[in-house]
Amino acid sequence: MEAQGLDWLLVPLHQLVSWGAAGAMVFGGVVPYIPQYRDIRRTQNAEGFSTHVCLVLLVANILRILFWFGRRFESPLLWQSVVMILAMLLMLRLCTEVRVASELSARRRCFAAADNKDEEVKAPPRRSCLASARSPPLTPASPPPDFDPQHFWRWSSFSDYVQCVLAFTGVAGYITYLSIDSAVFVETLGFLAVLTEAMLGVPQLYRNHRHRSTEGMSIKMVAMWTSGDTFKTAYFLLNGAPLQFCVCGLLQVLVDLAILGQACVFSRHPPKPAPHVVHPTSAKAL
Repeated sequence: MEAQGLDWLLVPLHQLVSWGAAGAMVFGGVVPYIPQYRDIRRTQNAEGFSTHVCLVLLVANILRILFWFGRRFESPLLWQSVVMILAMLLMLRLCTEVRVASELSARRRCFAAADNKDEEVKAPPRRSCLASARSPPLTPASPPPDFDPQHFWRWSSFSDYVQCVLAFTGVAGYITYLSIDSAVFVETLGFLAVLTEAMLGVPQLYRNHRHRSTEGMSIKMVAMWTSGDTFKTAYFLLNGAPLQFCVCGLLQVLVDLAILGQACVFSRHPPKPAPHVVHPTSAKAL
């Protein structure tokens, strides 16, 4: 009788908690990147942050959205992917602007060498031999764009990142449309999505290991990664999310703990400074 008498309080309270958990799932994933975003804007230096983290999250969340069309999971998880894609595009735009501003003399890298509207320098029109003899050849104001697969995901224009994301989305979406009726394909797509997301911290982990330092990386960001991934994994387990999501959450927590371990080790044993003078074009982050 007492429990039934408290229904007027317990039911709205339970609903409020559910809404709060759903809101945390939708927007909580982007919170860890706020301190990193502010640090990059303040220092005008993006070398401590690996933009390959953005690549991993963009691929993972695009695949997760496509997975939703084959297996309808909870709406908060779908909206989380949409919000995360927008956040990663903002991070990429800031990192690109900062990097280009600090590398004015560097050769411009692009995703699509042709029809790049953001490039001010275009190939000069063909002229006859007589015209070439009368007037000196036109010289571009800056180095021409360079498409080099070795510099993938390190381009000089934000529009190149957008083109790459749209191209990937179009190809993956078309393949999903053709194979949406295959249960094997849908489950495989789900595993690819969450496995890619589980590898979120691996680019940052590799960068820290290669440089033997976590300088420039926001410790607050990684701490929020860990707490957020722990909450997310618990949310998956309690709400009966597909198995792929639970595996993703557990792997992410392990990678986050490894990065925090790197921060502790490298802060206690910083690398010895190189005896020679560092050249201005030193090694960059991934």
